[in-house]
Amino acid sequence: MPAESLFAIVVLLGLMGYAVVSDLRQHRIPNRLILAGLLLGLAGQTYGAGLTGLGDAALAVVIGFSIFIPIYALGGMAAGDVKLMAMVGAFLSPGVAIWAALYSLIAGGLCGLLLVLARGQAKQTLARCWLMLKVRTYLAPGEDEVAGKPFPYAVAILIGTLVSLLWLPDSSWTER
Repeated sequence: MPAESLFAIVVLLGLMGYAVVSDLRQHRIPNRLILAGLLLGLAGQTYGAGLTGLGDAALAVVIGFSIFIPIYALGGMAAGDVKLMAMVGAFLSPGVAIWAALYSLIAGGLCGLLLVLARGQAKQTLARCWLMLKVRTYLAPGEDEVAGKPFPYAVAILIGTLVSLLWLPDSSWTER
């Protein structure tokens, strides 16, 4: 793996670590972090592959944003999570950005399921979901349900990004 790629991974993981800590502590991801990450990712891709790298990074940003924005529009996540996924895309190729976003969504679902199970609310959550299917309308979780609490989705984005970096071949995450 080229030194530039390793450096980009370290920078991305450092930014993601900061986002996770911020999301866990304050339930928000600072816009300054997102902007810095976008600029660093785009600059790094431009440095590594010129205008082709910049174009690929810009496309990967749009991909990360586009996959998450419908979930935000439906109230399933916060705007900071959408922006964070877009920032992650700036460091990846478009193909890997798709996988990182999809793995992040899977990780988010699994984390949510684990939270419901850990709090002993599986029966309550399943009953509410079954009722929603019967009446064909959304029923908000009760105040006592973990499903109604804010979830630090930066954790899921970090997991999904790590999985995409570890499972895909070394060269594919920045491949043009």
